[in-house]
Amino acid sequence: MLRAIFLFLITLLFVLLLGVPLLIYAAITRNSDPLYHVGVYCAAVLLRLGGIRTEVQGRDRIPAGRAVVFMANHQSNVDPPAIFACLPPVLVIAKKESFRIPVLGPAMRMRGFIPIDRKDRERAIEAVQKAALALRAGSSFLVFPEGTRSPDGRLQPFKKGAFILALEASVPIVPVSLSGACRIMRKGDLAIHAGTMRITFHNPIPTEDRRIDDGLMDEVRGAILQGLAEDEWPIEEPSSRPHT
Repeated sequence: MLRAIFLFLITLLFVLLLGVPLLIYAAITRNSDPLYHVGVYCAAVLLRLGGIRTEVQGRDRIPAGRAVVFMANHQSNVDPPAIFACLPPVLVIAKKESFRIPVLGPAMRMRGFIPIDRKDRERAIEAVQKAALALRAGSSFLVFPEGTRSPDGRLQPFKKGAFILALEASVPIVPVSLSGACRIMRKGDLAIHAGTMRITFHNPIPTEDRRIDDGLMDEVRGAILQGLAEDEWPIEEPSSRPHT
């Protein structure tokens, strides 16, 4: 718990000393790049201060010069800062509640992050369509197809929205495996533990001429499973586990 309190205080310091001035700068200049890059850098610093190490594999598999949808499993609140530090600039479809957080919310909107209301189907569809337009315009996205954090670190069922997004924009999907994050910070637990998190990028999966019901979801799921430890595999889906 002391580690979590320490990191919270450091985060608050970063927000006050860097976040607020850069947010004002972005509002005046309409340039959010410094805000984004400093935010990613500060997130990486917080991970190191928290004793959280990352091992990254397969970053060379990220296609250069084109928009993609990065799809990652979601175990913990440490997932976003860890993966953002490894990615080229990306946008995110985030739950609308996140946009109510002071400083962070306005910064997300200014950068082009898209809020989604999971309880309103029509608004959720509108959010996906807006994201598809941004993808076609050249912006990559990071999405968590499980929709929320896993309660036990095991891979949960996927929702279709993330796949509809990639299909509508006809951009490749890059599966990403996040392993070990649940042991660092479990869902519902405020304590943060030191540890190592492994991030594995897999080969891009094209979506041209694909459909939501032609095995695309299973293909992405199978790739993500390849980078997870056995205790992170879903118990109810032994047939989808990677062969050893």
